[in-house]
Amino acid sequence: MGGFEGHLFPGLSIFFYGLYHAQLISKALICNCPVQYPPRYPWSQGRWARLQQIHYVGLVKILSSFILVAQELHNIQGQFVLISKIYHQRDFLYHKQWQHLTLYATFFLSGCVDVVSQNVLPQRAPALEQGAQALSMFLILTLMVSHLKDSEGVELQSHILFIQVLFLLLLVGIAELWAPNSLRFWVMKALLYMIAGSWLIQIGFMLFKPISGYKWMDDDKNDILFVTTFFCWHVASLAMLMIWIYGFSFWWYHYVC
Repeated sequence: MGGFEGHLFPGLSIFFYGLYHAQLISKALICNCPVQYPPRYPWSQGRWARLQQIHYVGLVKILSSFILVAQELHNIQGQFVLISKIYHQRDFLYHKQWQHLTLYATFFLSGCVDVVSQNVLPQRAPALEQGAQALSMFLILTLMVSHLKDSEGVELQSHILFIQVLFLLLLVGIAELWAPNSLRFWVMKALLYMIAGSWLIQIGFMLFKPISGYKWMDDDKNDILFVTTFFCWHVASLAMLMIWIYGFSFWWYHYVC
């Protein structure tokens, strides 16, 4: 996730994934039904019936992972290798780029689980999808902790806050394995996904394209303190967005549908 685009595109993907969960939980609360991913049934028995059964969210995950990998490889200058051997010495190269690619691989595997489980094991699909989400979050959290090495100042503080959100997502994902239909966990998951996505976008702006036009200074304590303030604003704003989504869904399902 190096560079502005490396923070923007993954952030947008995670944010819209959180919006999708917010829509699901709003529908479940309004219609008083268990929250679950919508099943896919063929609209006809024709040639394209099997294609219409595909879990579209899983497909979007797979396509997004390919786009993110292509963007990451495009920004690498020189020969992209894992190990370099010079004068009988072994050196690992592009360690952060390999971490980024591993992150994107978790998105890809999670999308594959969504698509395969929905078409091969539809009755066990929710449990498999939630298990894949928890495992993906564990891998991402582990990589992000290692990603903090050599970071300082504003970058360090912003990524620590991002890791806190990932840790809460991991806890919610693990708890969901034992209580898959808990509305509280789904609300927390939707909110935390949106926070993680929007904050990742904010990190890209702070580090590479500050909106004010002035670079954030790592040796300025005021800048570092305001990183946490902006994070709190993100949390409060997205909580209000969740309420707005619920209100709009209530109006839609009661007065439009």
